[in-house]
Parts: sequence; C-alpha cells; structure tokens
Amino acid sequence: MSEEQGYVPPKVWTWDQESGGRFANINRPIAGPTHDKDLPVGGHPLQLYSLATPNGVKVTVMLEELLALGHEGAEYDAYLINIQEGAQFSSGFVAANPNSKIPALVDHSTSPPTRVFESGAILVYLAEKFGNAFYPEDPSKRAECLSWLFWQMGSAPYLGGGFGHFYAYAPEKWEYPINRFAMEVKRQLDVLDRNLAEREYLIGDEYTIADIATCPWYGALVFGVLYEAGEFLDVKSYTNVQRWAKAVNDRPAVQRGRRVNRMWGPEEEQVPERHSAADIR
Repeated sequence: MSEEQGYVPPKVWTWDQESGGRFANINRPIAGPTHDKDLPVGGHPLQLYSLATPNGVKVTVMLEELLALGHEGAEYDAYLINIQEGAQFSSGFVAANPNSKIPALVDHSTSPPTRVFESGAILVYLAEKFGNAFYPEDPSKRAECLSWLFWQMGSAPYLGGGFGHFYAYAPEKWEYPINRFAMEVKRQLDVLDRNLAEREYLIGDEYTIADIATCPWYGALVFGVLYEAGEFLDVKSYTNVQRWAKAVNDRPAVQRGRRVNRMWGPEEEQVPERHSAADIR
C-alpha cells in the first residue's frame, strides 16, 4: 500500500520474508541458530568474533589500545563473522551471543570460558580486566563515563536502524521516517557538540571507553563515511564533534583497530582476520 493511502496494520502481524530492503536476509522475528557450526578458537585467551561495523570497531580499537599500553594479555584472535552470509546464526555464534549480533567475545583465561556480548559490556569487561584501563576509578568520573557509554548504546539504534535504514537501505525512500530520524540524529549531534565545546573528550581531559564507543558511530558520521549522509545532515556545522573525532581517529591504535575484521574498502586497509600484530602491516 502506498504512503499516500496509508498503512493499515493487520490484526496479527506476519513475517514477509520479501520485505526489509538491503538487509532483509539477515533479519527475522525469531532467535536461535539456523545451522550447526562451531566457532574457531585461536591461540590467545581472548577470542573475538566480529565484523568492522561501528559496533565491531569499538572492541578491536579497545584491544589495540590495551596492547599499546603494554598489556600483553590483551593479545587476541579476531575472526570474521560475515553477517550477509548468516554466520551470526551458527550454533557456535549463538552460544557466544544468544542475540546473534556482532561482536561477541569469549575469554578462555577463565574456567569455564567467559562469554561477553553487547559492545558496551565488552568494553567494560576489558577495562576492568586490565586494571580499569580507559575507565576512571574516581566514582564521579566513572559515573560520567558510564553515562556517556549508555547514552551511545541507547542513541545509536536511532542512527543505525532508524536513520541509516530509511535513508540508505530501505527499498524505497519515505519522507516521514527519514525526517523523523534525521531530526533525532541532528539532536544527538548537538548533544555531543555542546558537551565537547567545553571538554577535550566526552568526560573531560581523559580519553575513555566512552570515546572508544562513540567515535566509530558519530565520528564516522561527521567524516561523511557513514551512509554518505554528511551533506544531508550538515555535519560540518558540528565543529566540536569534528575536532574530537579527528583527535580520536588520529590515534595509532584506533587506526589499527578500524582495519580488523574489515572486508570492504581499499585492500591495504582490510584485515579480515587478526591473530598477531604482524597481521596489521
């Protein structure tokens, strides 16, 4: 039914596998595995199963930052989970993350191994595991850090599944959802810009997991590489976000982390799997 006629929801919703746009084949209304396949396990205690989307980049950046600090225990194996091929629905991945979303981390240094899913939870887990790295110990600063981390986790779905879906991936472009989510994304950018007008990083002069979580989404947006929506959203007007994103992205560990589990873009920037520092040339 056309937008002009208006959509009348049926009494009981049913799944139309033909709808959903570019990513229709990876979305379904049920959980659980679709096929049996174990996850590979490499030689390091930390095993990451991911893809270099913004949520995946958060974790590889964190691991590379920990290694840059000298934490040898943060060495990791990163295996590619190709969501376009449904790898996130394997029995092994569902055991690591029952929500079937990347990233998922399994820590084999514990007995039994510890699974951690949801990117924000992984960042907190790694921060605490390695002496509160990038995670303030002062209670007030920690509360501020967690507030911004939770802000990002709650806000990004409007940017990704909301604006990104209807602006870039939906089978047709509809004015109402694009306007609705563009308004919300610009409000979020304004929240960040006002905060960063008075601070170097999100919580002050300290680089934390809040920055590591937020920059892969909003940094990519203001640099015009996320949904190619920079002009549409007038991202150049958010000068404080631009300055902050450049400072974060200029960090060598961030540049390394952005390449891990990447399977698109220039070939020299792709590191589909990572098992040692030598894999990132």
